[in-house]
Amino acid sequence: MNVGINIRRLREDRGIKQSEIADLIGMHRSNYSKIETGQREISVAAVDKIAGFFNMTIDELVHLGEDMPKEVSMEDKTTTEQVKLIQELDPEEKNMIFKMVETFLTKKKFKDFFQKNVAAL
Repeated sequence: MNVGINIRRLREDRGIKQSEIADLIGMHRSNYSKIETGQREISVAAVDKIAGFFNMTIDELVHLGEDMPKEVSMEDKTTTEQVKLIQELDPEEKNMIFKMVETFLTKKKFKDFFQKNVAAL
């Protein structure tokens, strides 16, 4: 996959000159030309500017014309798969989820306790 080819395709489809994109990212046109031909790498900051120029996300620009991954739906996963997905999160995000689960479990225990004890009266 070559981001430069995707950029060139978008640029040509819109009738934009190489010099316009080169100016946008602060690069000499000859160096920018090498990006489009795959002879030079492009920085993430430059890709971000170009994606914004074309009103796209970086993912859309990088994966132009490809099927983009959709959001993960936990409803379609087994409990084991859900736990595996949670394990892939950053530690802070995992802690947040586990605190939420702990809160729900505590709430359930209190509810069960009161129902059991109030029903006994």
